[in-house]
Amino acid sequence: MDTLEKLLEAPHPFLDGSVKRMLIGGQWVPAVSGKTFESRDPATGKLLAKVAEGDAEDIERAVAAARRAFDGPWRKVKPFERQQMLLKLADLVERHFEELSLLDTLDMGAPISRTLANRRRVLGMLRYYAGMATALHGETVENSLPGEIFSYTLKEPVGVVGAIIPWNGPLGASVWKIGPALATGCTVILKPAEEAPLTPLRLGELILEAGIPEGVVNIVPGYGETAGAALAAHPGVDKVAFTGSHLTGQKIVQASAGNLKRVSLELGGKSPDIVFADADLETAAPGAGMAVFANSGQICSAGTRLFVERRVYDEFTDRVAAFGKSLQVGSSVDPKTQIGPLVSEQQLDRVTGYLRIGQEEGARALSGGSRVTEGPLAQGYFVPPTVFANVRDDMRIAQEEIFGPVLSAIPFQDIEEVIARANATPFGLGSGVWTRDVNKAHRLAKGIRAGSVWVNCYQAMDPAMPFGGYRMSGYGRESGLQHLEEYLNVKAVWIKTA
Repeated sequence: MDTLEKLLEAPHPFLDGSVKRMLIGGQWVPAVSGKTFESRDPATGKLLAKVAEGDAEDIERAVAAARRAFDGPWRKVKPFERQQMLLKLADLVERHFEELSLLDTLDMGAPISRTLANRRRVLGMLRYYAGMATALHGETVENSLPGEIFSYTLKEPVGVVGAIIPWNGPLGASVWKIGPALATGCTVILKPAEEAPLTPLRLGELILEAGIPEGVVNIVPGYGETAGAALAAHPGVDKVAFTGSHLTGQKIVQASAGNLKRVSLELGGKSPDIVFADADLETAAPGAGMAVFANSGQICSAGTRLFVERRVYDEFTDRVAAFGKSLQVGSSVDPKTQIGPLVSEQQLDRVTGYLRIGQEEGARALSGGSRVTEGPLAQGYFVPPTVFANVRDDMRIAQEEIFGPVLSAIPFQDIEEVIARANATPFGLGSGVWTRDVNKAHRLAKGIRAGSVWVNCYQAMDPAMPFGGYRMSGYGRESGLQHLEEYLNVKAVWIKTA
């Protein structure tokens, strides 16, 4: 019997009935207020754990701990030592990966097949950041001033980082924020989403086990309007790294003005996925489907606006709808499940509201179109893959981020038209192009205003490739060399030698 089967047979080892406390200054502590909140399984509604509810007082404690660590012993830790700590953390995450994956699945509903499939990505990110820890450097600059003046630059850590993550991939999102902070020598306060705080807290245990000094990583669960807002506004925080909605992102920018802290934002999207008649339609249909249906559509860069060349529009939309119907909707812990529940009742209400709006506006559901209300899944927050045809650009389902397994299929006639329509959105995070014509691929790659353009694939990700948005999808980049730069200041040094 493998590790996962054993985990599925028994109660999860982290869910032992105890109240989950927050990590501040290397210690597991309750909230100052004594408050807790519940974390529930979205597939069943079952209580998983009670979690300490952080607020402004707890953020104050965490910022103080992070500042002490940054100004104290952490500043003296050499790049090689930070690298070794990250590598040890990666080894621990690998050793406990099935346990962490199951915790993600239970807490936010992603199918266990999906969370397990993130192994390469999560471990790859940790080891990439470990590799980069010893590769950060300034440069000598040949200046043009008269006399003997030597000039060079230093790369220095920004300082204390406030990291606020969403609920749609807790383990990966935590690593995506903590990894670059540790690699560059920053300290961090992580505020997990209230909908899915358990995996970040378990990761905190592994961080301590890896020997990362106290106060370097602090984890404060709580609500966005209290703990998150306090972190974004705190004058002792030097940078905020946020992933979430554009509305919250705007509030974070406003809150950052108090001390002009650095901000990087990875926000929402309404990404175009463009299918030409010359594409390999057999490959493109499941590719375009999973660009939206994966993680029950709870991915910021999901290709939710499917533009299909008119002469294959009916054929292709029928293919995608048939593919959606073929996907198994079910219990998140069943390895055969491909589509799990939405994360919460609030998210269910949001998505089903858009299903109603789409039909009221004249769109036609080729598949899905309503929540699951019968059978063993009726108590969970399940919405099957939905494909809407007869969608116009001005419909709300084609303009607003739904964050559910809902695809809007829109016909187009020619390449210039589709570029203009693809860009007719305030967002610019992801995009897809399906074609056998390399000329079209290059024209679309240059013409689409988005941070990522996937050609004949979708959602390909690698630690070495930057990811981020244009316009209302945010600014700054995660992954790649550009990610580390977000956590560094550049200092110019001038030395007159004669």
